[in-house]
Amino acid sequence: MNEQLWIEGMVAPGFESVRKLYDHNMNTLLERNTQLCVYHRGEKVVDLWGSAIGDKSFTPDTLVNVFSSGKSLESIAMASLVNEGKLDYNAKVTDYWPEFGGGGKSETTVADIMRHEGGMAAFDTSVRPEDLRPEKIKQNKIGALIEQHDQKFRAPDSPREYHGLTRGWIVNEVFRRIDPKGRTIGEYLQEDIAGPLGADVVIGVKESDLGRRSPVVFPSPGRILGESLRPKAFGRKMERNIFQLVALIGGMRSTIKGGSRKNPPPAFTGSKRLPDFNSSDIAMGETPSANANCTARGLAKVAAMMSLGGRWGNEEFLNEEAWQALHGQVLGGDMGFTSAHFSQGGLAQFGNLSDQSTATDRRLNEGREGFYGWMGLGGSIFQWHPEQNIGFGYVPTSLNAIDFVNERGKSYQAEVLSCVRNLV
Repeated sequence: MNEQLWIEGMVAPGFESVRKLYDHNMNTLLERNTQLCVYHRGEKVVDLWGSAIGDKSFTPDTLVNVFSSGKSLESIAMASLVNEGKLDYNAKVTDYWPEFGGGGKSETTVADIMRHEGGMAAFDTSVRPEDLRPEKIKQNKIGALIEQHDQKFRAPDSPREYHGLTRGWIVNEVFRRIDPKGRTIGEYLQEDIAGPLGADVVIGVKESDLGRRSPVVFPSPGRILGESLRPKAFGRKMERNIFQLVALIGGMRSTIKGGSRKNPPPAFTGSKRLPDFNSSDIAMGETPSANANCTARGLAKVAAMMSLGGRWGNEEFLNEEAWQALHGQVLGGDMGFTSAHFSQGGLAQFGNLSDQSTATDRRLNEGREGFYGWMGLGGSIFQWHPEQNIGFGYVPTSLNAIDFVNERGKSYQAEVLSCVRNLV
């Protein structure tokens, strides 16, 4: 047993097995600090947080970078424009932003961008972190770069490629041009979602809140390799052994190799290939697709609202038409490391498997059937299940970069689904 480990929180009757799994994972996996929060039918049924490293400063109100889980927040922001009758996913981006058509992009639709089919999975120019502050965004510092940027696709018949950081930068430019107040997505999120819901979800951390963050940490490759070589019976802190990891990476290599841009520059100036997302400069800027800083409580509450059709109490955040549009027109496609089914509003729909599905496709979908949303690099999950009215948020600070589809968090989703289905 880990003597440094402490866990706090609650689970509602019927969800005791989730607490048992949480205790087990915190004791046995390569964890540091984590938060797990789940709503069912508008009621909080799981609210757990803990530290495997004895970090008593970590609380349920601590902010953590959830990386690509923020993509679903930007999807909700765009859906709010549909709600107001100001956006059509099938319209061309140039209908709202004429200058976007430079570089041969005039036929690209909003849905193309949201489904990762915009042909700009990486930029050919690094972005300055200071240009991602709201005031600089509104000076068109990022927009000007995008306006003349060209498109490149992995193959003529394969337009989908994961826009890890760039989707958020592009979408933010579209959003602020349509929003009646000219706001960025981060500003919209605070005024129209986080504030009214009382949910700690932030894109663009204020200087006064920088101290509320817990840093994210990648275990070293040597540590991951060492753990993968250890038999499970002898305390391996990873779900998969070295042979399973080699098979997983080998199975993904052919799609990863096919990126549209060869050797693109670092995403941020002054950074290595993987930027320091713990830095204040990056945290204070708006990269909606990769630097939302949130709590599991905040994510779960927003997800709960979405699971209830866009309503919370007496307040309507999305009307039925906008909610349906956000979740509608789901299309599958290989995006470079796995196949995924994305709606026109940019949400992944899980559970779509066929006889042609790969092992990675199965790992992505099995156990989270019926959920919508996405997940973040190394661990976080922000998803909702409309049929079962589940809102789910999981936030870790130890990032397992080898866990490409966030299976440790998926284990909680599968257990929650089992609990819900067993409720009388």
